[in-house]
Amino acid sequence: MNSDFKSFFLICIIILTVLAFFCLIRTIKGPKLADRIVGTNMIGTMTIAIIALLAVYLNESSIIDICVIYAVMSFVAVIVLTKIYIGIYNEKKDEQKNAGKEDEQSEY
Repeated sequence: MNSDFKSFFLICIIILTVLAFFCLIRTIKGPKLADRIVGTNMIGTMTIAIIALLAVYLNESSIIDICVIYAVMSFVAVIVLTKIYIGIYNEKKDEQKNAGKEDEQSEY
């Protein structure tokens, strides 16, 4: 592979690493749980892209298998986090409904 292509892939890997770091900051800061889930998903997506670029850079096709496995794991992790988020959201909504009903009953 030409050295120009190798330097291009290396620059792309570095840029994606910096962007993944910014997503990590967004994941930690929040402010909402949905922002954290999207940040986690973006980190996973960028990691998959970094692994794919690394496979081309090193000319190793076996690394693509790792990339596919990581993609499946990232997908499952985001689905689990979303299910947890929906459960928490529904619990809070039910608590608000119950608190509203108790307030109405105490007025009478």
